[in-house]
Amino acid sequence: MAKLSIRDLAPAGKRILMRVDFNVPLDDNLQITDDTRIQAAIPSIEHLVKGGGRVILMSHLGRPKGEKNPKYSLKPAADRLGELIEAPVKFVGDCIGEEAEKAVAEMKDGEVLMLENVRFYAGEEKNDPEFAKALASLGEIYVNDAFGTAHRAHASTEGVTHYLSPCAMGFLIEQELKYLVDQLEDPARPFVVIMGGAKVSDKIEVLNRLMDKADSFIIGGAMANTFRLAQGYEIGKSLAEPDKVDMALHILKTAEEKGIRFLLPVDTRHTAEFRDDAPTEVTAPWGEGGAIPADREGIDIGDRAIKDFAAEISRAGTVIWNGPMGVFEKRGFDIGTKAVAEAMAESNAVKIVGGGDSVTAVNQCGLADKMDHISTGGGASLELLEGKDLPGISALDEKS
Repeated sequence: MAKLSIRDLAPAGKRILMRVDFNVPLDDNLQITDDTRIQAAIPSIEHLVKGGGRVILMSHLGRPKGEKNPKYSLKPAADRLGELIEAPVKFVGDCIGEEAEKAVAEMKDGEVLMLENVRFYAGEEKNDPEFAKALASLGEIYVNDAFGTAHRAHASTEGVTHYLSPCAMGFLIEQELKYLVDQLEDPARPFVVIMGGAKVSDKIEVLNRLMDKADSFIIGGAMANTFRLAQGYEIGKSLAEPDKVDMALHILKTAEEKGIRFLLPVDTRHTAEFRDDAPTEVTAPWGEGGAIPADREGIDIGDRAIKDFAAEISRAGTVIWNGPMGVFEKRGFDIGTKAVAEAMAESNAVKIVGGGDSVTAVNQCGLADKMDHISTGGGASLELLEGKDLPGISALDEKS
């Protein structure tokens, strides 16, 4: 059943309480270093403003642990939003109580107000009903467009929905559901799933769920080391999960039984020094004498693996990518991750980047505009791909 959308609302003259994800990185001078999350919420905010709504924004920032801390104030986010939408955004130094109520009461149609950090109150993360009720009392309509926190049942994402109606999703959440749920129900084929990152255990549920949908899997990152360990290869000091070897073997067996192509890196780039621009070598192909010496660790996929993976991506009808191919934050260890980003950019497939470090990699390569969808969630993206219900989305009204 489809969820009620921001498109279905009549915002004119109404107080719209909107949960956004303005959990943006700040430098030591409290200057925003990346405003991607603020930009992502703008289409929904502008839609409500143009419709004559009174838009009351709430968000968290960082982990202030239920206490007021100026380091985690949303004032810089409010200022940046004002610059981006070229309109005043009033900021109020609290999210409940007299000060917030007075600021809301003074609003006019088409105005935007930013409340202070909801995590300044312990009731936010505890989903305390009294705190949720106090937040809800500020609005008449609720819109959730904070996909990055949709997997949390907090007061501002789930609790408020018990005291407000209607409750609808914004354009950002609508877009996430379109690509991470609807698109994958009937993907254009071949459907290629690229999984990277450190741990098989973090991605096991996604792997199992997509095993019934995917035509091929590409595995990189330290995850691949666990599979090579399971196959009996020498991986030196490489990061792996020795206790997950049976899990890895089970995944390999399942893929084989289902006729799914399961591509592990045919060779691996390794180093003796874990630093920027450290000298690296590439193993011989695994199965042809390939091994990582005992005093070295695998830090990226090798040159042959890059060619294999790029060829597989070029044939895809749909490709989804979650997790880097190596330690891409270190210079010289980022070759494989960049190559995958470039192969995706060149592909004619429907291209979905499923959150987390892959998003950072795509942005660093300047290839974001070549992707069909870049998810704004980390944990939320993974849970959606695992087929789980997200509390912040489940709580919204169904479309009648």
